[in-house]
Amino acid sequence: MTLMIEKESEYRMEESQDKQAEQAEEQPQIVEETPAVSENSRVEELEKQLAQAKQAAAEFKDKFLRERADMDNFRKRQERNAQERVQREKKELILKVLGVMDNVERALAYQETMDRQALQQTLRMLMWQMNEVMKGEGLTPIATVGERLNPYEHEAIELVENSDQPEDTIVEEVLKGYKMGNETLRAARVKVSAGNSAAQM
Repeated sequence: MTLMIEKESEYRMEESQDKQAEQAEEQPQIVEETPAVSENSRVEELEKQLAQAKQAAAEFKDKFLRERADMDNFRKRQERNAQERVQREKKELILKVLGVMDNVERALAYQETMDRQALQQTLRMLMWQMNEVMKGEGLTPIATVGERLNPYEHEAIELVENSDQPEDTIVEEVLKGYKMGNETLRAARVKVSAGNSAAQM
């Protein structure tokens, strides 16, 4: 009886060991990644990121160069247009002045046949024509006689003593001055009253 119990116990132990072996075989084996494999993956990822960064930098550089070329072309085009506009305006002005010069040449050609009055009339006509040309270009004469001295528009070259005009009043114009718009192109040269010293005494 005891012998049978011992055999049965051994049989059950063997059966239990077999089941444990089968369960161990059925469980999935976990393979740990070696350090070398992990490092290679990291290097590949970094190389991929580097390649992407290089491509983005190349695209940005290409875009920058195209935009700079466009800006250079635009600047050159604007400069060329400005030069052409200045040249065109100069031609227009020269043509107007040539018209006046033509009349001066005619007057000189016929001066021997003109009397004093006809010559004066011709000169007044030429002066009027020239003034019209200058006025068309925005040129205006600076007011002088009777005006108070303005250092931005007038250049005093002489003080006139014992004048009946108040001090710093322009009494004579020596050289006509002109303005271009609001800017003084050439100051007028004038004589200015120093006041009446006798009246002041």
